[in-house]
Amino acid sequence: MALGRRGNTADKKQKAPKKPAGPSRRERMRQIGVAFSMTRKNDPKMLPFVIAAFVLTMAVFVLIGVATGQVVFLPIIGVLFAVLVTAAVFGRRVQKAAYGQVEGQLGAAAAILQNMRGNWRVTPAVGFTKEQDLLHRVIGRPGIVLVAEGNPSRVRSLIGAEKRNLARVVGDTPVYDVTVGDGEGQIALKDLEKHFLRLPRNVKPAQVNILDTRLKALRTNAPLPIPKGPMPTRMPRGKNR
Repeated sequence: MALGRRGNTADKKQKAPKKPAGPSRRERMRQIGVAFSMTRKNDPKMLPFVIAAFVLTMAVFVLIGVATGQVVFLPIIGVLFAVLVTAAVFGRRVQKAAYGQVEGQLGAAAAILQNMRGNWRVTPAVGFTKEQDLLHRVIGRPGIVLVAEGNPSRVRSLIGAEKRNLARVVGDTPVYDVTVGDGEGQIALKDLEKHFLRLPRNVKPAQVNILDTRLKALRTNAPLPIPKGPMPTRMPRGKNR
């Protein structure tokens, strides 16, 4: 019996799925280089901001070190903080440049949604009009969020139609709707991810999977071609999420 148990344990270890390998260091550096080149081309102020962030952070720690007599220890700590601050500033400039590139294009909101942090199930173009207004569906911990981009009066009918379809299968799951734009009651493209992160968590993670499976059957219309090119909405990190 002991041998049998050991054998079963060995079999399970052999059959255990391997975790996907993360990007290599060279690949991460290449991604950062691409993001840097793209952002510098579209944002001339990026490099001065990044340099200023590092220099000013270091200056603060050096001055504190001189004032407290810690002229060696605090500057060393300052290097670490300066790198973190510089990375944060760089990430914000990359994000701003990325938004600027896709803003005004067909499917810009879908591109932002597909690059958001967190576990979001994005289905682009669940509804559309011949005038190229689009409606996207997102499933996550808040429930279901419908994101419309286009003429406010036209997308209102898209939202209404999709809510009627959802009512048949989602029960009491909360359904939110957002219209992307700069008008009153709309959410700017640059604030879209922030808006999602502020929504309450109404649904358990397991329920998100169930909702995703149910709603895939509702997608009867063929999707429009949505731009899915590389859009670094945040600073490339050393580890996968």
